[in-house]
Amino acid sequence: MADIPVYVVANFQVEDADRYRQYEKGFFPILKKHQGQFFTFDDDTVTFEGEARTGRMVLFTFPSEEAATAWYNDPEYQALSEHRRAGTKLEFLTMVHGLPPRS
Repeated sequence: MADIPVYVVANFQVEDADRYRQYEKGFFPILKKHQGQFFTFDDDTVTFEGEARTGRMVLFTFPSEEAATAWYNDPEYQALSEHRRAGTKLEFLTMVHGLPPRS
């Protein structure tokens, strides 16, 4: 059975731009190391229904749940994420499973 892609969605408020920039500088090499691909970010999302979220929304993907879990648990990422934790107020960091391939 083929791996099912997963998507990671994060929403947070940047409270210390310098600390967050330190996180951003190291983020992409670790993402790539785990076969992750960055989609986009938005600081001005539009909510059609439900409770509006403010701050930054970030979207990226991995080829499988295993790859996403390995990225998150990577000691290098966990060390780097201390800058994000110090520089932002995180609302959520969520993994969403994609659909299996259709035959």
